[in-house]
Amino acid sequence: MASCGGSGSSGPPPTYAPGTVIVNAVPSLRFESQSYGPVPAGKLSFAYVNIDSVRHTLIIAKDGSKVANFRLVIGKKGSSDEGSVELDPGTYELICDVPGHGEMKASLTVE
Repeated sequence: MASCGGSGSSGPPPTYAPGTVIVNAVPSLRFESQSYGPVPAGKLSFAYVNIDSVRHTLIIAKDGSKVANFRLVIGKKGSSDEGSVELDPGTYELICDVPGHGEMKASLTVE
């Protein structure tokens, strides 16, 4: 009988639909990239993957205002979360809003 848990991988890494914006949270409280895109405007799918060992969130903001109805949460190392949101053309900010993670930001260009 197979067991659950442990520190090893439980299978192949997840695969995502073409066009999915994949954002990795990496050690030192940062995203793996400082900028993402350009991506086409419209309904965008996001995958958020935790390469770090602490909890992170992902929200999107434009002109200082949070984009409604979008927030991804990843807990332990190796966890992931997925979601979709409709975005118009423009420059957005990807933010981890966990207290103390204020410098964890990246830009997203939507055309």
